[in-house]
Amino acid sequence: MDKYNKALKCNEMSINKIDDFIDKDENVLWREKPKKSAFIWSKILTMLPFALLWILFDGFFIFMLIHNNIFSQLGIVFTFVIVIFFLIHLTPFWIWLYNVITASIQHKNIEYAFTTKRIIIRYGIFVDLKNVYYMDIQSVNVKVGLVDRILKVGDIYIKTTNETIALLDIKDPYKVLNMLQKTVNDIKTDMHFPNDLRPSTNNGYSTKYENIEKIEKK
Repeated sequence: MDKYNKALKCNEMSINKIDDFIDKDENVLWREKPKKSAFIWSKILTMLPFALLWILFDGFFIFMLIHNNIFSQLGIVFTFVIVIFFLIHLTPFWIWLYNVITASIQHKNIEYAFTTKRIIIRYGIFVDLKNVYYMDIQSVNVKVGLVDRILKVGDIYIKTTNETIALLDIKDPYKVLNMLQKTVNDIKTDMHFPNDLRPSTNNGYSTKYENIEKIEKK
């Protein structure tokens, strides 16, 4: 029975691997995980100033309550209410702390892949998979902040018809961006203009743009 449960558990985990979702006629063009050091630092630095200010603000009031011996003057019920209030009020700090503590697990579960059909994103504490089809992509951009430059990474933002998806802390972000843009363009071109419908020559490709001032003079 134990062997069966272990086998079942392993099988359930394998379902969430990107390789198990690749079709037979689908090839992987690129796959990568975020750079670990950059990913963990981003979790630490994101919300850090806000979280520190929040804990200092609440910490001051908690210190004053303890210093002035307020809790001993209150009943158990009021003390319990105040404790619950501060636990809830510190939610931004708990969120930041949770992201920092789970950063390593999140990084272990994250993986990105470009295939000949779609973009597959593996993410989350409990491991989820998201598919982004090239036909739904409207634009692709890259963002490289100060910390990103130091750690030599960048974030790629993919805007679709429904949402914006980020590929975080990617090494060589501009190279990956160019590859993704080319892939999106090629896939969309193949979908809209199959090879059988393409002429051997296309005058539109050799169109020359003139200076606007010259056009206005004409």
